[in-house]
Amino acid sequence: MAPRHPRVLALVLAGGRGGRLAPLTDHRAKPALPLAGSHRLVDVVLSNLTHSGISDVWVVEQYLPHSLNDHLANGRPWDLDRTRGGLVVLPPYQGTEGEGFADGNADALARQAPLVAEADPDLVLVTSADHLYTLDFREVVDTHLEAGADLTMVTTREAPDPSQHGVVEVEDGRVTGFAYKPERPASDVVATEVFLYDTRVLLAAVETLVESGTELGDYGDSLVPYLLAHHTVVEHRLPGYWRDLGTVPSYHQAHQDLLAGRGVELGDPRWPVLTSVTDPRPVRVEQATELRRSLLGGGAQVSGTVRDSVVGQGCVLEPGCVVEDAVLLDGVVVRSGVTVRRAVVDSGAVLTEDRVGGDEVLVVDRDGEPVR
Repeated sequence: MAPRHPRVLALVLAGGRGGRLAPLTDHRAKPALPLAGSHRLVDVVLSNLTHSGISDVWVVEQYLPHSLNDHLANGRPWDLDRTRGGLVVLPPYQGTEGEGFADGNADALARQAPLVAEADPDLVLVTSADHLYTLDFREVVDTHLEAGADLTMVTTREAPDPSQHGVVEVEDGRVTGFAYKPERPASDVVATEVFLYDTRVLLAAVETLVESGTELGDYGDSLVPYLLAHHTVVEHRLPGYWRDLGTVPSYHQAHQDLLAGRGVELGDPRWPVLTSVTDPRPVRVEQATELRRSLLGGGAQVSGTVRDSVVGQGCVLEPGCVVEDAVLLDGVVVRSGVTVRRAVVDSGAVLTEDRVGGDEVLVVDRDGEPVR
């Protein structure tokens, strides 16, 4: 008899406020933030899941869920609109155990524990929705099973600043140390916020911590340290590109990486990043003085100079403007003679004055005003 493949339930944690990306997240959930002028951040993890053959996917929401729900489209773009399994959206609720708003990603996971127990998967794959990477999750499952692990965390050496992440110490694949956002990291290996748990171990750990009065908070506060102290924890090293898009500088840099061909290839025919974003309008380039190494969203009208930039859907760049090293979200208008350089501009802004960043990336809000 052939061995039974474990049943994997994926939980995509998409509920955080994303305050470090303000004002871009003042009116949208972070996973709904545009990516490369043609996608949304959540598309990355959902595409990785569907290409990995994982069809039981729960999206845990909290902050401004309506900004994400329309995009999710019942899972249709990722072939997750199924009679059995498929995409399930989990908003905050009242009236039973786990009610209310979560305080951190581990707390969000604990609030869904009764539903996870009822679904009774063999393994629970927990991911964030604001990272850029390519990963076949079946390889993570293989690592987990071969090691006989209770928790397998996907790790990377790609983080520019390990102190902003969970820092991992590893010996022969076994995780021997973990510190959450330490001032002095013990290594350059960090957790990518992709965790594969044995379901029974996860539920028992959550129950133990809750009953002891421990505040779960984020995954690195108590859950992962508890599992590391009492169970077998191993790593699965992500071999390629990875970036956390949770801050404005990292969001801007990820787009520069995409432009330079260093990041994820969104249109890779072997592993495309799927999306519900559709804009059939062609890009119109008229009196452009220069158009160099840029991505243009559907319906954009370009009559100025564009260098090393991402121009979102429906943007209008009037004659004589200059857009360089910038990310324009959907519907931005740059008037004639205006220069936008080293900036991220929120959707719908109309720019009538120069907006130029310096050592730090400038953020421009919907009113066209610089925020930082």
